Amino acid sequence: MAIPSFADIAKPSNDLLNKDFYHTAAAILEVKSKAPNGVSFNVKGKSSHDPATTGQIEAKYNDAPTGTFFDYLHFVISSRLKGSGFFHSVVIQPRQSVLLMQYVRAGLTITQAWTTLNALDTKVELDNTFAHGLKAEITTQFLPSSQSKGAKLNLHFKQPNFHARAFFDLLKGPTANVDAVLGHDGFLVGAEAGYDVQKAAITRYSAAIGYSVPAYAAAITATNNLSIFSASYYHKVNSDVEAGAKATWDSKSSNSVGLEVASKYKLDGESFAKAKINDRGIAALAYNVRLRPGVTLGLGASFDTQNLNQSAHKVGASFTFES
Repeated sequence: MAIPSFADIAKPSNDLLNKDFYHTAAAILEVKSKAPNGVSFNVKGKSSHDPATTGQIEAKYNDAPTGTFFDYLHFVISSRLKGSGFFHSVVIQPRQSVLLMQYVRAGLTITQAWTTLNALDTKVELDNTFAHGLKAEITTQFLPSSQSKGAKLNLHFKQPNFHARAFFDLLKGPTANVDAVLGHDGFLVGAEAGYDVQKAAITRYSAAIGYSVPAYAAAITATNNLSIFSASYYHKVNSDVEAGAKATWDSKSSNSVGLEVASKYKLDGESFAKAKINDRGIAALAYNVRLRPGVTLGLGASFDTQNLNQSAHKVGASFTFES
């Protein structure tokens, strides 16, 4: 298995507990399409329970790595004695020796997004350009209304037993956040640290350990300067059933431990259902079905089981169209 990033050490359980629950927004509409020239478009709108409506349109161009081969050049080198020394010449002849010229273009991805907050976001990605396993990202943001600007440089470095990342905020601070994970035979150990260049001080640090195999995964994380501790577990019971749980303790704010339990059941090849409940009695249900190729419907609801007679319950729906 590939070594995950520090943020993804507990990804299997986090996805089971948080992903594909649709009650968090009243309605979500997403349309994905791809042009013949390879440019993909993604238009997304969300109506929250506030109510507030947000959206964005995104265009993404991916220039995959390619190699251009020039024509073959056939040649032979001959030598003959002339006077007191040798005379060397190059004679072009077919099917003798071969000189192959090659030009390789690294992968380039450009993403441009425009949101309803009038923010222009741009991301440029270069994968395996400077070194094997190294991915570089440059992200910028511009708000025309306030003339606010942002620029970040992100580096991802992957090797068979190592995954490191570095995030640099070039205009604010500047600041740097670095994390790394080492893995061997399913065991994972990772750490994270933040540094403010202007203050010359470490601003944050975290640590995590985990064990991950295809059938199950477990992780223990200590975040927020080792003050918030979490233990999570994920189990793929079989091809249709998944289960997981997560316990969290904030050593600075409370002595109680928060607990969440979730499960996913694959109804058939086109649909699945999810359910979860936490220690505060908040239960959530979700249903996802592919109505036809390229059309997916998601429905969700959450209930406060300790206050069923109050209006704290939420429902939501999600429509995704893809072509």
